[in-house]
Amino acid sequence: MLKKQLRRNSIRERIRKAIKGTAERPRLSVFRSNKQIYVQIIDDIAGLTIAAASSASKDFEGVKGNKVEIAKAVGKAIAEKATQSGIKSVVFDRGGYLYHGRIKSLAEGAREGGLQF
Repeated sequence: MLKKQLRRNSIRERIRKAIKGTAERPRLSVFRSNKQIYVQIIDDIAGLTIAAASSASKDFEGVKGNKVEIAKAVGKAIAEKATQSGIKSVVFDRGGYLYHGRIKSLAEGAREGGLQF
């Protein structure tokens, strides 16, 4: 397990070197645990979290479906919160995870919700 974490952290650092969130185009950061998925919109320059959504919040208690479908719903929720904050475009930070499964589903949900990246 430690080897897997080290690999993910090195990928994450490599991605983070290239990606910086600004006020005009903040970073959409994803964290995935075994049961939940969390997403934040972050302005790295100011050091602020602008919006956040997760499958662990009360909004998703009654949502039925598998983890991929719930991730898509979380993507739509973060897109809705972002548009309320006046954000249309973001930089996607997959956090060292491969772009498939729940990460891909979350990104597709955010795009359907109106975010551009």
